[in-house]
Amino acid sequence: MPVAHITIPIPLPQGVYSFLKKIRGGNRKTSTPPAAPEGAPNLEGDRDIEWTWVGANLPPGRGRAFDFGSGESNLALEAALRGYRVTSVDLTPPVRRYVRHPRVEYLQADLLTMRLPKGGFDLVINCSTVEHVGLAGRYSVAEERPDGDLEAMRILHRAMKSGATMLLTIPVGMDEVFKPLTRVYGKKRLPRLTEGFGILRQDFWWKKGSNLWAPCSRAEALGFQASAGSWNYLENIYALGCLVLKKTGR
Repeated sequence: MPVAHITIPIPLPQGVYSFLKKIRGGNRKTSTPPAAPEGAPNLEGDRDIEWTWVGANLPPGRGRAFDFGSGESNLALEAALRGYRVTSVDLTPPVRRYVRHPRVEYLQADLLTMRLPKGGFDLVINCSTVEHVGLAGRYSVAEERPDGDLEAMRILHRAMKSGATMLLTIPVGMDEVFKPLTRVYGKKRLPRLTEGFGILRQDFWWKKGSNLWAPCSRAEALGFQASAGSWNYLENIYALGCLVLKKTGR
């Protein structure tokens, strides 16, 4: 006689369910779409916005690209498939789920100590990375450098060809530093971060009244009151800034 299998559902709070789903990486091939996030606004889905935006704004090209802070993204591969020869750099070991691509070189290195060729790159991908530079206590950063983000932008600026493009995504809101986790860029710090660049396009996103990302204006995003002091991203929130920059200064 076959043994009957009994399934007993165990309800989980939405935050716990979302956290476990994030760890597993989610399943994008399910036949039914996941339920919309509920509860207080948090950072869930921020990478979906940023990675999609970068992919949509990647210009085709046959030049050289620099992927700064690749993390777990596939942006280096996407740039390679657009025709670029890509150098992808991160402080942590590279995470990739495919056989090495002939046009992508992965390096574990610190941008602040690298010697990049002057004017060597046609494209820089700077996706949710520069805000962490110089904040000791995360990503193996040991030395506190209050202006590490500005130093990094100057290094990248020097390494770009005249007229080259940078795709930049960052946390935005009222200016604040949440040590050791992140900086949030507002009316004061954002212009300093983009010094030497022209802004060709800027898109901003926020969560207001629900846990779903929605487009907003620059003024709304830079006036957003961020909270990003927890190691649990489900307890943090800020707006997102997505900018297409062009090198204009020397």
